[in-house]
Amino acid sequence: MSMLAYDGTAMLGRQLLRLRNNPGLLILTQTMPISMLLFFGYVFGSALAVPGEAYRSFLVPGLLVATASGGIMAGMFQAAQDTHRGVTDRFRTLPVSRAAVPLGQAAADLVATALGTVPFVLVGLAVGWRVEGSTLAAVGAFALLLLFRFACTWAGIYLGLLTRNEEAAGQLGGATFLLPLLSSAYIPASGLPGWLRTVAEWNPISAVATALRDLFGNAPVPAGAAWPVAHPVAGSLVWCAVLLAVFVPLAVRQYAHGER
Repeated sequence: MSMLAYDGTAMLGRQLLRLRNNPGLLILTQTMPISMLLFFGYVFGSALAVPGEAYRSFLVPGLLVATASGGIMAGMFQAAQDTHRGVTDRFRTLPVSRAAVPLGQAAADLVATALGTVPFVLVGLAVGWRVEGSTLAAVGAFALLLLFRFACTWAGIYLGLLTRNEEAAGQLGGATFLLPLLSSAYIPASGLPGWLRTVAEWNPISAVATALRDLFGNAPVPAGAAWPVAHPVAGSLVWCAVLLAVFVPLAVRQYAHGER
């Protein structure tokens, strides 16, 4: 465990240095959700009505979760880039823990996400979003958000190690933009057709978005929803546990064995 902690910290430093040397990507990932908030909040907000809540108050938690789900794309691209360029093969020749490299990438992404959430929250406050719940509940909401990002990043790392190609990872990662659209991140799932509503309510993004809205005090838990949405905090924790239980060992094994 001490070896994993030491090697993981070294890999964390490497990934943070990588982010510092690529500020354009960092700025893009921070400004994109802000642009979406302003666009959806003012363009769509004039045409949609969310009973009991202003649309922007409904939208901010959803966009936070949609951005967190982008960990799949970010983890996939970075892992595929390192594999495609031979960096991963060079790491395999070093006497370091096999879990350290993917762990360092996931931890660095978590740090960058936590920092990138700050400007988005400030813009959200500027456009009228407020935390209506308790301080403790709000802290729990942000912790749940980061846990979901961490779990999504591990899924992306495994897929990136599996594809082994930057272009393929970029194309596959682009498809992940559909995931928030098939959820309640942007609009309530209650207004969707029956089969589509079922798909949306069993989407992990819907559970986490509903949990954040409940913890922030922005919107009540929908009545008559599927279990993950009807019990959003428990449902979100279960989804995160499932993602981590599946993709952490798969990513570590794929890293350790490569093409074999």
